Amino acid sequence: MTTTIALAGKGGVGKTTVAGMIIKHLAQNQTGSILAIDADPSSNLNMVLGLDLEWTVGDIREDMLEQVKSSLAQGGAAMGALPGGVNKRDYLDYQIRSSLSEGSRFDLIAMGRGEGAGCYCAVNHNLREVLDGMSRHYAYVVIDNEAGMEHLSRRTTRDVQHLLIVSDPTQRGLVAAQRIADMRKELDINIENAYLIVNRLRGEMPLALKTFIDKMDVPLLGSIPSDNALAEFEFSGKPLVELGDESPVYQAVEKMMRKIIS
Repeated sequence: MTTTIALAGKGGVGKTTVAGMIIKHLAQNQTGSILAIDADPSSNLNMVLGLDLEWTVGDIREDMLEQVKSSLAQGGAAMGALPGGVNKRDYLDYQIRSSLSEGSRFDLIAMGRGEGAGCYCAVNHNLREVLDGMSRHYAYVVIDNEAGMEHLSRRTTRDVQHLLIVSDPTQRGLVAAQRIADMRKELDINIENAYLIVNRLRGEMPLALKTFIDKMDVPLLGSIPSDNALAEFEFSGKPLVELGDESPVYQAVEKMMRKIIS
């Protein structure tokens, strides 16, 4: 059985860093393969994981649609066809598997740019089937999602075991986190558990924030301390998954993961 962990939160709260620490923990403490899905066009999960990235799913999708348009212009089938009569689903499957960035303990797929003009419904349906088929071969799937939740069901039809909503330690951030938590009830996929993570907390949790969190419709899984050493490590150009186990950021994420993953 595949365990799917999805991260959400408004831009700039540190979702990608948390995703990297989760993958580091899984790689060091759990058996089974790990698939990371970078579903945020503005994030750089490949840099966090130390993996090269040549193609994204968005690039593949656009390339396929350009080929279909070219075929139509040359008198191809009414619904469009790929050169040589290649089935679109098979084309996507081959290209996405070829774009996979492979590591020793985890692999990465990047969704890349958003959709351009035109109808993408059929393509997105095929993409979901391809990604879901690939995901079944991994013990863990970690999805670094966009700022909102509305696109998650367009990425996968699989159930999500753990939705982690990341916020900074501000009431504005927590209001955004609550809105994201509310969106989970409107998605076409089943989310078994949802948790709040407060990132970059300096010192103790202020009473006003704690009171606000206690009233939220999502339980607090834990907090991650602000750490200047983390920024210095990132400036060095090293992948964050190489951060030492003694890092307070990693230790905080590891403690939370041990709560939800046996």
